[in-house]
Amino acid sequence: MQSEFLYDTARKWFFLIPPIFGPLQFFIDAPFGRFAPSNDSILVLDGIKSWIIMELFSPISFITALYRGPWAASLSAVSTPQVILTSLFIIHYLNRAIISPLRTPSRSKSHIAMPIFAIMFNIVNGALMGTYLASPTASAFLAGAFSRPSFWAGTILWAFGFMGNILHDEVLLNIRRKSKAKGKRNENKLGKEHYAIPHGYLYRYISYPNYFCEWLEWFGYALAAAPLPAFISLTETMRTVQPPWLFFWAEVWFMISRAYRGHQWYHKNFPEYPKERKAVVPFIF
Repeated sequence: MQSEFLYDTARKWFFLIPPIFGPLQFFIDAPFGRFAPSNDSILVLDGIKSWIIMELFSPISFITALYRGPWAASLSAVSTPQVILTSLFIIHYLNRAIISPLRTPSRSKSHIAMPIFAIMFNIVNGALMGTYLASPTASAFLAGAFSRPSFWAGTILWAFGFMGNILHDEVLLNIRRKSKAKGKRNENKLGKEHYAIPHGYLYRYISYPNYFCEWLEWFGYALAAAPLPAFISLTETMRTVQPPWLFFWAEVWFMISRAYRGHQWYHKNFPEYPKERKAVVPFIF
């Protein structure tokens, strides 16, 4: 019962915290990437190593909660839809935590505050997601998943978002590879990495298509994995919202402000930056 109480409490706070703290990043630059500190300090960490470590916490927490949480699942009792959704989560983080950073030729350093906050987020989010997938709520909802169009639509959206994320990250990696091959340093002197204007695919319309595709990915996952929350009242929404929707909710709140600040940075540092591009949502924002 105590574990279930902690789970419900964590769900409610995971709903409340993002809209409180996410908008702060409209005014404060998160100290990583193009906004990474340029000075050497024991508080400034290697970008690739810190990224791998902080992102690995999510799948570890997820698997631990799935098999050791309050509704720990036995391998024989897990349904096929649960296996599929578990696999999608692990595939995402296999790419995000290991494959992608190891393919990155270089990455800007990060202030230690960013990995610390990311580890906290990933532990809680991974635990919530794993606990949910093993819960009676998920088991009941997913019992008829294969006959539900939303499950297949959500899974397809996840796949498009996942592939789109990789595709647009590859555009950025190619910029980094070419600059490294030419021996370039960051022309803007805001760190040690070289930045240029990305082109192609959704970069024609927005500055952060990798963010947009990740939102598409986790919206699809939530659509497939969990019932929609009730929107009768705030209290009822908090009571009924499930972790897959909370993950999507948190990502939008925390990433939209970073996309906006990065979009402004592009315009400030590249006078020729396309004026018609939006920040993160095509034609809208």
